[in-house]
Amino acid sequence: MTGLMLVLPAGAIAQTTDLPAATNAIKEWEALSKRGDAEAQFALAEAYKWGKGVKPDLKKAEMYYGKAAAQGHMQASDEYGLMLFDRGEKESAFPYVKAASDRGDARAQYLVAIAHFNGDLAPKDWVRAYALMSLAQTAGLPQAGVALPKFDQFIPLAQRQQGVALSQQIATEAEATRNRQIASAGLGATAVPPAYAPPPIQALPRAVIPAPENAVAAAQQTASEANPRIAGADYARPRVIAQPPAPKPALVVASAPPKPVVLAPSTPRPTITAPSAASNGSWRIEFGAFGVNANADALWSKLKVRPELAGHPRFNAPAGSVIKLQAGGFSEETARGTCGKLTAAGFTCVPVRN
Repeated sequence: MTGLMLVLPAGAIAQTTDLPAATNAIKEWEALSKRGDAEAQFALAEAYKWGKGVKPDLKKAEMYYGKAAAQGHMQASDEYGLMLFDRGEKESAFPYVKAASDRGDARAQYLVAIAHFNGDLAPKDWVRAYALMSLAQTAGLPQAGVALPKFDQFIPLAQRQQGVALSQQIATEAEATRNRQIASAGLGATAVPPAYAPPPIQALPRAVIPAPENAVAAAQQTASEANPRIAGADYARPRVIAQPPAPKPALVVASAPPKPVVLAPSTPRPTITAPSAASNGSWRIEFGAFGVNANADALWSKLKVRPELAGHPRFNAPAGSVIKLQAGGFSEETARGTCGKLTAAGFTCVPVRN
């Protein structure tokens, strides 16, 4: 996953097996994190995720990812969404996963492709599903290489051809989105990287090719009973686990295994309504950072007519030489729900605490 090139604070370390040095870095990041430093929070999340200088603790890793994500940290947002998805909070996770996919993250593209294939969490769109799965496969994600041949069996040739053409457009748009957001996030930021260099990925054995309906299960066969949040990441721990035999391909969703992994929710999806004009919560939705006010004005002219933002005022939050365009007056729940709907409508956003 492409991200910012980060600079260590004084006393921190980029790559080390020296436990005292790693411990010192953790102390510095903890101090910075308490002062609200998003990069330090991201670094702590990575440390707790991989056990570098601290005992591995995925709950703490998720907490720190969430803190950094709430401040607009892109890499933290990607990891937070994948961790939410991994523990079954698929609807809460999907806006983060969709945003990561829009930036070109292969793991997220894989999950969004499955969502479009099944018509669950996203509109059923086999052309876009094939395009995204093709991009994930090209990026080297092992699960995508397993799922794509099954897509070939179900998706008509004409739609597969359209998907290949669309994949080039999506790749170009993802690169532009990624570069724009990295440039915006980098202005005036204090950078703090994780204290290790993760190992490269290893492909899974192609012993089993699951049906597309069960493709999420394949994403959970990589490591630690594995899950999509580290499946095929360029910084994931390599571990190969044999996959169980797959059922005969069918267009219906397979019966639930002991631990459900299909995208289809077992309960009706809650309806997310537009926030009321009286909403006065302490959360905002952020739409990006702008060095030119006219660009922020142009985006707001498109956003202010959205029913999801009815009654929510615009805020220009100064951040160094740029302003962050925000809409305010949300609770945490409505901020996340509204951002999810706006993301589905093609806008990039992230919930942040005021």
